[in-house]
Amino acid sequence: MAGVLTAIGAVTHQASAAEVAAPAAAGTDARRVDIPRIAPAIKPPAGSRPVGAYVVTRGTQTYTCAGGVFTGASVPEAQLIGTGGRIHHFKGPSWQSERDGSLITAKKTAESPRPGTIPELLLTVDSRAGSGVLGNVAYVSRLLTSGGVAPAGACVDGATTAVPYGAVYVFWAAKR
Repeated sequence: MAGVLTAIGAVTHQASAAEVAAPAAAGTDARRVDIPRIAPAIKPPAGSRPVGAYVVTRGTQTYTCAGGVFTGASVPEAQLIGTGGRIHHFKGPSWQSERDGSLITAKKTAESPRPGTIPELLLTVDSRAGSGVLGNVAYVSRLLTSGGVAPAGACVDGATTAVPYGAVYVFWAAKR
């Protein structure tokens, strides 16, 4: 992450004792993640403030074959680590803090294509549970994507395939 360009700075948090003792899976200090530049098409609303930034340490986008090809929406399954500890990202799309159980789901608001990879996204939170790490999140940015593209070629209807991907997720609170 050291090479990531920062446009609005870094987000940090006070790590729990367990997180300090755990080895950083995504670099020298995975609890500090720089926020990269954001394409104008997917910027959160003016006044939004970053409340967390996370790196995918292990992630896949799973596609289902329909009509002989892998197309359509994918289902994410990823482990993220960053400023608020560890987050599980899964179908919904949903994100759940492993620290305190807070949970959000969101819908895609906008996207910005990236050649050869899944697009960068802005998502708007549409449901939440709990008041912890994710309790005040209103928007989610998926940035610096790599991989995750549906495979080309023919397939058998109903077959699934999981494609590895990487990204930085930034969680935003709405303007006060």
